[in-house]
Amino acid sequence: MTSKGQILEALKELRTLMTLEEGSPQAFRVRAYDNAIQGLESSTADVSAMSDTELVAVKGVGKSTAAKIRELIDTGSIKKLEGLREKYPPEFVNLTRIPGLGPKTLLMIRDRLGVQNLDDLQAALAAEQLRDLPGLGQKSEEKIATAIERLGLHGKDTRTPIVEALPLARSIVAELEALPEVKQADYCGSLRRFREDIGDIDILVASTRPGPVMEHFTTMPSVDEVIGHGDTKSSVLTTRGLQVDLRVVKPGEYGAALLYFTGSKTHNIHLRQLALDREWTLNEYGLTDVETDEVIAAKTEASIYKALGLEFVPPTLREDTGEVEQAAAGDLPKLVELSDIKGDLHYHTDLSGDGRSSLEDMVAAAAARRYSYLAITDHGEDLTINGASRKQMLAQRKEITALQEDYPDMRLLHGSELNIGRDGSVDYDLEFLLGFDYTVASVHSLFDLDQNQQTERVLQAMANPAVSAIGHLSGRYIGRRPGIELDLDAVMEAAAATGTMIEINGALDRLDATPEAIRIGVKHGVTFVIDTDSHHVNELVRMEYGVLNAQRGWVEKSMVANTWPTKRFLAFVDKKRG
Repeated sequence: MTSKGQILEALKELRTLMTLEEGSPQAFRVRAYDNAIQGLESSTADVSAMSDTELVAVKGVGKSTAAKIRELIDTGSIKKLEGLREKYPPEFVNLTRIPGLGPKTLLMIRDRLGVQNLDDLQAALAAEQLRDLPGLGQKSEEKIATAIERLGLHGKDTRTPIVEALPLARSIVAELEALPEVKQADYCGSLRRFREDIGDIDILVASTRPGPVMEHFTTMPSVDEVIGHGDTKSSVLTTRGLQVDLRVVKPGEYGAALLYFTGSKTHNIHLRQLALDREWTLNEYGLTDVETDEVIAAKTEASIYKALGLEFVPPTLREDTGEVEQAAAGDLPKLVELSDIKGDLHYHTDLSGDGRSSLEDMVAAAAARRYSYLAITDHGEDLTINGASRKQMLAQRKEITALQEDYPDMRLLHGSELNIGRDGSVDYDLEFLLGFDYTVASVHSLFDLDQNQQTERVLQAMANPAVSAIGHLSGRYIGRRPGIELDLDAVMEAAAATGTMIEINGALDRLDATPEAIRIGVKHGVTFVIDTDSHHVNELVRMEYGVLNAQRGWVEKSMVANTWPTKRFLAFVDKKRG
């Protein structure tokens, strides 16, 4: 049976490939797939059991898209998608991540210069061939070359951003878990450690009957090529060119295998040394006494850590950056958990030009999560197209005041996401700004300024008494746009001194601030806030991702302002505002 996850993956791929086909992300057919994805993500119905008529009844799903969904369910493929895959192979599609290469430009350089992949593009740049093409020139050529360098791309680089890898991995795990032969299933590797990009996806399954599991895995609709098929291990390439490896182990060995295949390599080496010090061995089959061959622990990860005299180390910390030593001393940080979060403080409605859900729906979605407080932070007036005027903001403030009566258990705050200008100024004058309950200020432009200029503009924004927090600190999009360069020690020191919170943005394509920046903030005693930056009701799930990214930065619950009770949180915000 075709799952909802598989249907959404197919539609997302259609959206990507149709952007190339149509030459614009705003083309009618592209928007049609985008609307269908949003509608299906919001629907709780069993999509795979819907008729054409029922699919069209879902908001955003048109007749043409409904027909393609039924085609996928009935035949396991979509003819239109198959044709687009042949026309635009994964290596070419990956070039869309590079800033400055829109769909029309990409198609032009393919047609005129024969560019099919990153190696071809870099060769064309080295030969200065792009500057002679219409609409480009020397500056465009230099910017594209700089973007490739800053993104750290290489010709044989096949790393995939987490925003693409995680939904696919979770979809595969859910599909395998539904098989009667499967006792347990997880994704492992760097994805389980929540790294921002991955080389391939590792899936682990516990089963006493691996044969049917392998057969199902290698025949999934998302599989383009089987590159290895064995009794306990198989590898496939997906239609997007991503390698997925499946390993099946006995249920009694599952914990050892999960630990081993999660990594990191250096973390595992450290654990194996601790085992050797006790004259034990540790591998994917278990923790074993060398002399007696007695299996000391294997079924769970926790039992292995305990046998080695360690606290359990969460996957997000397993990078061998001091976590083993602290686990041995019983001194691991008390990491923030999703259940600790009491509110969301970067939250958009359709008043923002890029918002897609109403104020009423967004507030209701937050209330369903039992939040104690919520800040509505639509874009300020300086953001072209998407920003709200003073008049619109004042009208929204009245709406929020009226809506507050319906939510006595959740404090509604009227806020704004402000834009940090070249000189560190933000939208509106100070008097108008202080009329908001809360604000988050973010960089949305001028990404090419040097480190000193970027640092100074952020420092100036933090000095503004009306700025409560700095949003998505670097402004990056993982794999598509590198973040601005900042003197992080200077920024974090100023954040702590001014009482300005640093946001940990949970959008999977941002995960910003980075774990490296977060750890510097921890060192300086910064107060953090974990937000979703939601623009639609289906994006509240981002809070989980923000928490996991905070854990990678070793953030404890006490350091996160939106884990605090309402009274304490509001007092902290008001202290800076004077």
